[in-house]
Amino acid sequence: MAALMMILLCNATATASNASPANETQHNTFSLDNFGAHGDGKHDDTQELAKAWNAACSSSHPAVLLVPKGKSYLLNSITLSGPCKSSIVFMVKGTLVAPPSRSAWSEEKRGHWIMIQGVSGLTVTGGGTINGNGDDWWKNSCKTNKALPCTMAPTAFTFHRCDSLKVENLKIFNSQQIHMSVEDCTDVQLARLSITAPGTSPNTDGIHITRSKDVQVRDCIIKTGDDCMSIEDGTHNLHVTKVVCGPGHGISIGSLGDDNSRAEVSGILIDSVQLYGTTNGARIKTWQGGSGYAKDITFQNIIMDNVQNPIIIDQNYCDSTTPCKKQQSAVEVSNVVFKNIRGTTISKDAIKLSCSNDDSCSDIVLENIDLKMEGGKGETQSTCQNAKWRKAGTVIPQPCEAKN
Repeated sequence: MAALMMILLCNATATASNASPANETQHNTFSLDNFGAHGDGKHDDTQELAKAWNAACSSSHPAVLLVPKGKSYLLNSITLSGPCKSSIVFMVKGTLVAPPSRSAWSEEKRGHWIMIQGVSGLTVTGGGTINGNGDDWWKNSCKTNKALPCTMAPTAFTFHRCDSLKVENLKIFNSQQIHMSVEDCTDVQLARLSITAPGTSPNTDGIHITRSKDVQVRDCIIKTGDDCMSIEDGTHNLHVTKVVCGPGHGISIGSLGDDNSRAEVSGILIDSVQLYGTTNGARIKTWQGGSGYAKDITFQNIIMDNVQNPIIIDQNYCDSTTPCKKQQSAVEVSNVVFKNIRGTTISKDAIKLSCSNDDSCSDIVLENIDLKMEGGKGETQSTCQNAKWRKAGTVIPQPCEAKN
């Protein structure tokens, strides 16, 4: 009898032990469906997501916020805020979809669709979809129809003041404007993202980074109507690798220094990138009248196919309906390396270094470059203005044959 009691006691203990993790996991998974979400893509599930977020954020143990697979959750503008008591995995397995009409957005909420701010230790993953439903916004853009006034459109996914952030394995498409913006964040990893919108869609940058440091971007496919990546003021220690880009405007540092502002960008490495049919390739653009610096920048191991402006530094950038006035100051551009870059261009000017008369570009290195005309239609060339550059290895076209 004693032996039998011992066996029963051991079995009960084992059962309790096995059940505990399952119960704990279930307790810390917060599914939208458990908070009354419809998941039919028609009913507004904004408040249900807010409730699920608040519950996950209040959990004293690591939590999972689940967007179930096979369902579509209609969301209006929403901000999910921290700090949270523990780490959160935002598991997007289904679809988050924006309202199809601009009329659903109030004036004060037009800047963002989904914003997550003030959170530490957040992971957003799951293989699901973020659908910005941007078509109505694009048709009413001043860049599509110059007769229309220029108005703000929402950024689909914004991360603000987050640290130890991971965003991976998601499909983001048809954003109203920028697809993903990383702002005032530290220690960020973005990986295995698919970001797509028609090549004609205006201002639909893929990944926008500003005022953030220690950021890694890898293994992403970005096909949009604007910059695949836009790297703005306050970005330091950014490493981008294995990104495929096109259509779009290429990978741009800037624009910097608009409205006579100060900009600071440093420690940028763009490595092992492929660009197909983009308007620009590796680009740095700054406005006249700005101040600050863009330094310690490397573009390397890049393949370009049918790219219009493969290598370009433009310190006279002007994206304005009226001509920009000539000004005395500029954001200083220095220690920039273009290395191991090859492919084809549809523009004869494969290398353009258009630098300021006052604060010229310095320590520009062109190394092992081979850029030829698409289809072999003539020879490529390069132009320089006020650029202080040097050549290493073989560079085609011969750098800066035009008058410096």
